[in-house]
Amino acid sequence: MGTEHSKNKERRSMVFLRKGPKLPAWEDALLAGREPKSLLKRGLRYVSLSLIMKGMTTTPDFLWGLHEVQKLNLSRNQLVVIPPSLGKLDRLVVLNLGGNCLKCLPKEIGLLRNLKVLFVNMNCLKEVPAELSLCRKLEVLSLSHNCISQLPLSFTDLTSLRKLNLSNNRFVQIPLCIFALRSLDFLHLGSNKLENIAESIQYLVNLQIFIVENNNIRSLPRSLCYISTLELLNADYNAIQTLPDDLYLLRRLRRIAWNPMDKGLHIAHNPLSRPLPEVVEGGLDVLFNYLRDKKERN
Repeated sequence: MGTEHSKNKERRSMVFLRKGPKLPAWEDALLAGREPKSLLKRGLRYVSLSLIMKGMTTTPDFLWGLHEVQKLNLSRNQLVVIPPSLGKLDRLVVLNLGGNCLKCLPKEIGLLRNLKVLFVNMNCLKEVPAELSLCRKLEVLSLSHNCISQLPLSFTDLTSLRKLNLSNNRFVQIPLCIFALRSLDFLHLGSNKLENIAESIQYLVNLQIFIVENNNIRSLPRSLCYISTLELLNADYNAIQTLPDDLYLLRRLRRIAWNPMDKGLHIAHNPLSRPLPEVVEGGLDVLFNYLRDKKERN
């Protein structure tokens, strides 16, 4: 009788567990006594691990023993701190920490010498560790939607960096170190507090996409016109009144663009002085001809 009663109680407990909230994959694996490595996915290119949207406030300790992981996604959790143990995952190529509550990154991030892609967007960062510049293979870096106002000068060492997103931060001016990143082809500085663009922008000779929308910029520098690779220049929602006469040199700008996703020149929602508003309405060719004629007259 007692044995039967125990079995019935056990069955009821199992039914209750099945009906309860589903455990996150990594907790389920550990409770079942499975090897944490069973969570890894081995694709054609990378050994990856995704712990996205698990409601984690801290990282599980077993994570730092998975030395073979190359692609790690910890995005959209509630992480406040990434421990120094991150440096143990020295095979990481892609790391996504976006959408958490991080106020800082550990200096040990500089030990990730194979890192090529890093997302730390939508966090609470106020600064970036200088040690990040030791990740010399870094090609893509997103620090958007944080509280950053400056970058360490050591960023000049990130010579492989091609895409940099610093939008929705607190930059008052473009950090000087950025002008040394000659491999950049994408630079997003929208929704900051920029009031100008330094003439040094011309050193970014491979820049194809340059976004500075929603700032307080009053004019575009003449040197910007010498970046012949530019295909998208977005300066919407600023305080621009005049345009540089040499803007017509940007031959790869194909149109006046109105859709944020389109390539071309975005210059809407600026207090352009007359007759520029009417000229812009005529299209890019009309604008370029006007600026060319204006330069010749002067």
